[in-house]
Amino acid sequence: MKKIWTLAAVATLIATTSGCVSYNVSQPTAALSGDVKTDLKADVKVGETISGESSTNILFGWLALGGDSQFADGVTYGAAGGSSMGLPLPDPVSNAKAAAAYKAVKSSGADLLVAPRYEVTVNDYFIFKQVNVKVTGNKGSIKSIR
Repeated sequence: MKKIWTLAAVATLIATTSGCVSYNVSQPTAALSGDVKTDLKADVKVGETISGESSTNILFGWLALGGDSQFADGVTYGAAGGSSMGLPLPDPVSNAKAAAAYKAVKSSGADLLVAPRYEVTVNDYFIFKQVNVKVTGNKGSIKSIR
């Protein structure tokens, strides 16, 4: 009986004093930034008003369900992440804005959207949201670049 208690005590001692170990080696870093400057000028013809719409469903504030699969690139819409808790999670509202901009440009044959204005409607049901985005602006067509 004493042997069993001794083995149990040794097993308990090993189990409580060992565990997962992680090592973190910090490395000094410097920010890498670069500026690209160009003397190019674009002649843009501003045309009629164009618009596009997109909608998506959001679960838990960041998980997009459904919605579009084509988006306009190269525009930042503000928030770095879609989480209200400050976590670096995807932002489905910005994706809906980018999809609406893509639809407006693609359906009109424009090169760019001049002075876009976004109408965002959010129906919030605590853990589930419905987001509808409508963008309106003017059709921009690039005539020449010099």
